[in-house]
Amino acid sequence: MTITSARRLRWKYERRNLELEAALKEALGIHSLAAAVLAARGYTDTEEAHAFLHPQIEHLHDARLLPDFHSALDLIMAAKKRSETVYVHGDYDVDGVTSAAIWTRSLRKLGFDVVPHVPHRLNEGYGIHEIAVREAHKAGAKLFLTCDCGSSAYETVALAKSLGMKVVVTDHHQLGEQMPAADAIVNPHRKDSTYPFPFLSGAGVTFKMAQAVSEACGVSAKSFQRAYLDLVCLGTIADVVPLIGENRVLAKFGLERLAETNKVGLRALLAVAEIKPGVPITSRNVGFQICPRLNAAGRIADADESLQILLTDDPQEAERLAKSLDAHNQQRKDEQNRILEHADQIIRENGFLDDPLLFVFAPDWHVGVIGIVAGKLKDRYFRPVLVASVDEQTGIAKGSARSTPMFHLYDALHANASLFHGYGGHAMAAGFSIAADRLEEAREELLTYSRERMDRDMLIPTVLADAEIGFDELDFDSVAELSSFAPYGEANPSPLFIMRSARVSRVMPTRNPDHAMFELEDQTVIRGVAFGIGNELLKRECPADMDLLIALELNEWNGRKRVQVELKDFS
Repeated sequence: MTITSARRLRWKYERRNLELEAALKEALGIHSLAAAVLAARGYTDTEEAHAFLHPQIEHLHDARLLPDFHSALDLIMAAKKRSETVYVHGDYDVDGVTSAAIWTRSLRKLGFDVVPHVPHRLNEGYGIHEIAVREAHKAGAKLFLTCDCGSSAYETVALAKSLGMKVVVTDHHQLGEQMPAADAIVNPHRKDSTYPFPFLSGAGVTFKMAQAVSEACGVSAKSFQRAYLDLVCLGTIADVVPLIGENRVLAKFGLERLAETNKVGLRALLAVAEIKPGVPITSRNVGFQICPRLNAAGRIADADESLQILLTDDPQEAERLAKSLDAHNQQRKDEQNRILEHADQIIRENGFLDDPLLFVFAPDWHVGVIGIVAGKLKDRYFRPVLVASVDEQTGIAKGSARSTPMFHLYDALHANASLFHGYGGHAMAAGFSIAADRLEEAREELLTYSRERMDRDMLIPTVLADAEIGFDELDFDSVAELSSFAPYGEANPSPLFIMRSARVSRVMPTRNPDHAMFELEDQTVIRGVAFGIGNELLKRECPADMDLLIALELNEWNGRKRVQVELKDFS
């Protein structure tokens, strides 16, 4: 079923399966709201639904099912036996940095000699550069251990092998038709994998393998998990992998450990992010306060700062690094806003809003930030966006792209492969490089490609709601029970509901004209808040019956909790 609101936002939802909801309610002892969300999200099996609502650390799968598990474990243990140096190569994003931190901290604690490395975005680029391989060889490393990278590093893996190093890849990225000639490739996306959950982050794969190494050295699973759940939680949430199944377990228990972490670097990072000690940490805190600071160094400066704050045991060093990351993050915001404003100006001045695809470029936009800008423009205009920065000295442009579910980015780039020096990615996000003098040609070709595959209807933003509900379901216990669905993230968003012909009895302005308070009235009155759309809501005459798209929460004020409606859209 579909509703298109007055604000040109499409709401999609299915008719409620009351029979399934009744079965879930009875079997699980839950209220109708929770049962409706479970049913809408495909939880038809009561045991599976119970496991979702009540995740346990014991739900983690056996790491021995990972492909090349035994080969990787044997190679790592052999390096310990021979006291060989292990070179740990991560990536410059949060997933790659936390992966490198898990390997480095855990192996050092077991007595390994470890040299950690995360690449410099501008000097090395994505993946494993020859610079790193030669650095590993110079350091005397006999084992080259990757995390969150390596599945497509054909040339550099071959180089490491030619220099006498064993290579173990631990990664989660998609593999090509052929694999690098590594000694072991631990990746749940391998075609021959029997691992039951293929959606782990890079940090998740590292966590599983590092735990196995620690257990082989006599460390209990419980001790290992207590030590590193905080780090794997950051990588899992930051990499936007589906927060279901095993990832949900890692995120839930990792958030609990993060709130009480004893890592001085993380404590310093929480402090600059203004997250108070003792307060529960949510996936939103991670996504909007912690990870942007960890990511900022890799975007603006050197990701090694982010790695070092996760490794240090020195409180003064941790405080210095935290302040530095905070400053990088502010610089990233300033640069992002500058580019976003410039890109938006180009779009509007050239009439590009009539196009189904946006492709903008300019000299010297920071390549570490253009991916965020592409995402912001995609959210603003709900269409595929490509943003490129032109290096006028080299004549090469590097770009990032973000898309909506209606348009497959990688297929679009692949169909026009002859235009690009290189490209990669997937349906929703991609990167590319191209000669600057071919940018206009690429824009026209991609526009033609998009016009053949998209119509105006596809440019209407679409939100998936879980269910249509009634006023009588907005009781305290039912809304409180919805917290069982947290932590929220990819494939497990915060529940959204539709109320048809709801009586909005009053709308009240706040000090911020963008926000408003309102009241829903039936047998009783429930208060709500409209963030960002208060001005539009205030234009409606009240009382009035409206169709509402809402989220539900418990609001605490002066020690008293009550149900609060958060308005997302109205019609």
